[in-house]
Amino acid sequence: MEYAYLKALHIIFVVTWFAGLFYIVRLFIYYVEAGEEEEDAKAILQKQYKLMSKRLWYGITWPSAILTAFFAGWLLFFTPTGKAWLTMPWMHIKLLFVVALYIYHFFCHRMFTQLIKDQLSYSSFKLRLWNELATVFLFAIVFLVVLKNNISWVWGIAGFLVLGIILYFAVKAYRKIREKKED
Repeated sequence: MEYAYLKALHIIFVVTWFAGLFYIVRLFIYYVEAGEEEEDAKAILQKQYKLMSKRLWYGITWPSAILTAFFAGWLLFFTPTGKAWLTMPWMHIKLLFVVALYIYHFFCHRMFTQLIKDQLSYSSFKLRLWNELATVFLFAIVFLVVLKNNISWVWGIAGFLVLGIILYFAVKAYRKIREKKED
């Protein structure tokens, strides 16, 4: 019974963490795009996006990242099921993706501190691509957890690459559509 509660809490904080990661980068995009507005609008919008970013980052995203790790550690090291999973190859790969996700989180934190200091220098296009990287992590982690050892490595890697390519071209297509609307 304890395992089910821990797993539920872990999943809840994974969801809120991803929600924060997805939305923080959207706020970065809005902040950068507000820089193209007239000076009055720019000042108002960028001030609001900074406030929203700060509340999201410290109120939801960081606490969720910490609680995700806490409950994952509890599941892996203090339950029999978790200890068994640590011996399985799919879990090792999942944990590599999770480490990569935390690295992504720390890069987002660096961008957040740049935003707060008015030093965020990425284009909205690069930020849109960056935002899709979290989607790739989400797909990879969920598929590994659900399918475990039931997927061949060739198809897994091929699917991962295809997803990345599709997302890249989707962002490029969106960029072209926006540019046409602005003309």
